[in-house]
Amino acid sequence: MQKKDILIIDDDYRNIFALQMVLKARKLSCQTASSFNEAQEILSQPHNIGLILMDMMMPEIDGYEGISILKKQGCVLPIIAITAQAMSGDKEKCIAAGANGYVSKPVNIDHLMFFIEKYL
Repeated sequence: MQKKDILIIDDDYRNIFALQMVLKARKLSCQTASSFNEAQEILSQPHNIGLILMDMMMPEIDGYEGISILKKQGCVLPIIAITAQAMSGDKEKCIAAGANGYVSKPVNIDHLMFFIEKYL
């Protein structure tokens, strides 16, 4: 079975770079999108994506709305919400939007890898 890619959706290139380095060190491949619209374009084409890491605080379409849109469009890929706005109730809000998991920034790598191993 072919390994699946991870799609990182984040508008901050520093976060994308950091996540890419962590994933590559674990021999995981990834694709990136700096906006929800770019992510939709990637997902509309033939792809090998098996998991989405979604930043929740993005301009235009934030992660909550993005997850909801993807789920309404029939996306069955697991989505892990990643947020720097770790406020009370955020985890529940992410799960209610359709996320399969929730990781706050700064990212705890063991916590992130738990979800990646669980869903990928």
